[in-house]
Parts: sequence; C-alpha cells; structure tokens
Amino acid sequence: MTKELNDADLELLREPNYAQLVTLNADGSPQVSIGWIDAEDGHVLVNTAEGRRKDRNMRRDPRVAVLVARTGDAYRWIAVEGRVVERVSGPRADSHIDALSRKYDGRPWTPVEGQVRVLYRIRPTRVVRYRG
Repeated sequence: MTKELNDADLELLREPNYAQLVTLNADGSPQVSIGWIDAEDGHVLVNTAEGRRKDRNMRRDPRVAVLVARTGDAYRWIAVEGRVVERVSGPRADSHIDALSRKYDGRPWTPVEGQVRVLYRIRPTRVVRYRG
C-alpha cells in the first residue's frame, strides 16, 4: 500500500482500461459507475457531465475510490482511494473528454447540446495493487 502512483499504475490508468468509480451518496451509501479514466501529475482524472449523480456526490463529499483492471487480465489491477482536490469545467474539461474519446473510441468527442463537462482531479491517499 502506498499513496503515490508508480509507473505501472500510470500505465493502467492511461491505457484504455475501464474504471469503476465509487462516490458517496448523501446518506453515506456507496454509488458506483463505470467509465473512462486518466492520470496526470500523480493524480487520477475523471471526466463527467455536470449534474450527474457522481458529479453531485463529489461536489458534496470529496472522498472517492477507483478500481481499474487491465482489459483482458482481471488479475492486474489497482484500487485507489483518494480525495477530489480540483474541479474544472470549460475548455480544459472539454479538451480532456475529447482526448478520452479518442483513446477509448478512436474518434473525437461529439458534444451534447446543453451538457457541461467537468474534470475532477483526485489525489491518492491509498493505493493497493495486484499483479497476479
């Protein structure tokens, strides 16, 4: 266990592997969603649309957990517990979702009218890894 992401962790986060993001509902119960993931400067990056449950949850309570397993090899995974340290909307969030779309789908992001994209930066407080 550690708090810092190593090169192998960053590889898992930067490859097109899907992540399960756990946030906390107002009553303290967990909420989980699957999605695209990224990393930068030792932080985990999550991009979502404003108003979604995970957005509302992270705005209210910055504690989150993320699990990423390598596609095709569930015995290589990392679990990151952390805290949201930054929430960004606007051009930076828009360019990030476009980069994620190209990574996962191989094509540019198609904006949705009226949708505001939000980029969350998560600082790891605990990292557990498995390389079976």
